[in-house]
Amino acid sequence: QVQLVESGGGLVQPGGSLRLACAASGSIFSINAMGWYRQAPGKQRELVAAIITRFGSTNYADSVKGRFTISRDNAKNTVYLQMNSLKPEDTAVYYCNVKGRTGLNLDALDAWGQGTLVTVSS
Repeated sequence: QVQLVESGGGLVQPGGSLRLACAASGSIFSINAMGWYRQAPGKQRELVAAIITRFGSTNYADSVKGRFTISRDNAKNTVYLQMNSLKPEDTAVYYCNVKGRTGLNLDALDAWGQGTLVTVSS
């Protein structure tokens, strides 16, 4: 079984910064990609940023390009999301996602964190 533990959400004023972290643990053979999604009230979950762990290549939603940075620590199976110049429209529950293979029969791994709330408000 694989567990994802997220941290770093909270309340911040517009223009402020937050850093989210998500640590994966458990029966993990390999992690191919890690990402952050968000879901605002009344809206569908959307991809915010993703990173291919082996190469470090990244992908961002247009709405966060230039403001958010995704990074990872492969040794710690941890992914980070540095969020700068936050806007009220960034308010959402942020979820991390990990894709790879489990240590049990090399089954496909597609795990989600419990979500962390980010509120941008004055």
